[in-house]
Amino acid sequence: MQVLMSSTSYPETLQDWRGRFIANLAESLARHEAVNLALWAPPGAVSKQIRDAATVGDVNWLAHMSKRGGMAHLLRTRKAMAMPTIVSLLLRLGRAYRSKGADLIHVNWLQNALPLWGTRTPALVTVLGTDFALLKVPGMKALLRSVFKQRRVILAPNADWMHPALAGAFGDVAEVRTIPFGVDDAWFGLERAQPVDEPHHWLAVTRVTKAKIGDLFAHGEGLFGQQRQLHLFGPMQEQMDIPHWVNYHGPTHPAELQQWFPKACGLATLSRHDEGRPQVMLEAMAAGLPIVASELPAHLNLLRHKEMGWLCNNRDDFAQGLKWLEQADNNQSVGQASRQWIKETVGTWDDCATRYVKAYERLLEPVVHVA
Repeated sequence: MQVLMSSTSYPETLQDWRGRFIANLAESLARHEAVNLALWAPPGAVSKQIRDAATVGDVNWLAHMSKRGGMAHLLRTRKAMAMPTIVSLLLRLGRAYRSKGADLIHVNWLQNALPLWGTRTPALVTVLGTDFALLKVPGMKALLRSVFKQRRVILAPNADWMHPALAGAFGDVAEVRTIPFGVDDAWFGLERAQPVDEPHHWLAVTRVTKAKIGDLFAHGEGLFGQQRQLHLFGPMQEQMDIPHWVNYHGPTHPAELQQWFPKACGLATLSRHDEGRPQVMLEAMAAGLPIVASELPAHLNLLRHKEMGWLCNNRDDFAQGLKWLEQADNNQSVGQASRQWIKETVGTWDDCATRYVKAYERLLEPVVHVA
């Protein structure tokens, strides 16, 4: 199958945090014997199995956009200035989608499906939690429906909780099929020490914005210090004052986190963002690292309280969760249950590629006309 994949995010180097899941997905698809993959994305380190679908002009434009923080960052922080960038993106993607040779197009993010207008090529659209903000824009659902009606489409959210809303909006013009992302083998191979001695190290791995941080700073005040430390990793994407008791490390990458996960007590996320299924949570669970999380739909879909993590909606719940998971027996049982669930339900990126290939095959099945 000749597959053209589009993405507006891609890691420039192995140490780059941006679009890491896109790189993992693309590499796993390129390894699959049934797929010949071409990639339209910002420049980065890719294997020789992946063909570059972007022109030189596209590559330079995408690199410049990435250095400005990417499309999502522009829309969040500079809405007025983002409009020319959006128009340019749609035009460039439209030209790429009209190039010959692709049996189907794999689109990442709903916004990148708009330039499919006027073509007939089957499309699989990976839908993430952030896409739900786009669907609130007046007229957007109608516009996307008109695009989907022109071809066979599978909408592929990466978490079950998104399925009902997508089916309600698009179920008559597209098939909705949940396809979970995978996890790198390296996370399954990590061995953790149990949190017996203080200080207890808690990790927060997130882009630093008000919505992503959520209640972490407010609820964490007085709970963290010398004996219980909070280590924050991630790029500063909104100007925020970081409390003195937070150990802020800046942007991170998998190799660094693989050094921290074995010695950490757990991962903390009190996000209020439109989360889909946070990749760092899947990686933590694969590593056997327990999670304390806010009661977002994405978190409720992923964790079972006191069995595969701790869910909380106020400061007292958060404090109890930290204390409960600092007990070695609880920490071990939750970590083991989480790792087993990820192995059985999510699997590796190669498992994820197999799920996508089955969806590709579905899109390319001959259309049967009933007399």
